Amino acid sequence: MFKAIYKFITGVLDFVKNYFFILLFLFIVVAYFTDTKQEALKKSNLMRVDITGPIVESDTFLKKINEAKEDNIKGVLIYINSPGGLVAPSIEMSLAIKRLKSLKPVVVYAGGVMASGSYYAGIWADKIVANPGSVIGSIGVIFDGFDISGLIKKVGIKEQVAKMGKFKEAGTIFREWSKPEKEEIDKLLKDTYDMFVTDVARARGLKIEDKDKFADAHVFSAFRAKEVGLVDEVGSIYRAKQILISESGVVEPRWKKRDKFEEYLSKLTEGALTKMTLYFGAGLRSSVR
Repeated sequence: MFKAIYKFITGVLDFVKNYFFILLFLFIVVAYFTDTKQEALKKSNLMRVDITGPIVESDTFLKKINEAKEDNIKGVLIYINSPGGLVAPSIEMSLAIKRLKSLKPVVVYAGGVMASGSYYAGIWADKIVANPGSVIGSIGVIFDGFDISGLIKKVGIKEQVAKMGKFKEAGTIFREWSKPEKEEIDKLLKDTYDMFVTDVARARGLKIEDKDKFADAHVFSAFRAKEVGLVDEVGSIYRAKQILISESGVVEPRWKKRDKFEEYLSKLTEGALTKMTLYFGAGLRSSVR
């Protein structure tokens, strides 16, 4: 009896040994087509894209927006919790959402702070829903720097500069800005601010002559932001999702799963953001102050 069992086991082992790679190949093929079939049956039809933390670049966001253009994705939720940031990437995000909106419904949810550059980014969505405890607005532009001339004098360092162009040194930290330099910087700020306010008015259907009410760097609570027209509703993320589902017309909502590493980074960024009071940095930006 034991001899028969031993013979059977050795026979199985010999078979596996001789045909291992063939069996492995067949297993991979079956697994691949099974997963593909299941994926086809359960394809995602909704997607969430986040804007969290200070805005310093737009490439990552633009990549996600391109993914959201897939035909199977019927609606996109943009989750925002950001104090703003640099002007140029904020505008890139804004225009990307505007283009996406022409293809499918887009709902923005302000989950904490949606201010300045991050508000600019989300203005073209079909609807903006704000968490009751969120901070909205700060439609303004700032250019700041330092004057360390006193410190340099104490240390005994002398600056040497060679330049071409009257305003090439505008914004320097090594001395107090001259009156013409301040005027030049003010022109830049005014142009950027006027563009910001005009785009907000167009996107939100507001009157440009009422800019002192909704712009001028006012920072609003969610309810006050609704009163001046900066958001459409005050509610939870559940409400924002329900609006998107309705606008998208999907019967069985299936949200696209986010990469685990990406989700971890997003949570890490949000955690750091809640511990920050405000974002400070040198240069031209549109951020909460």
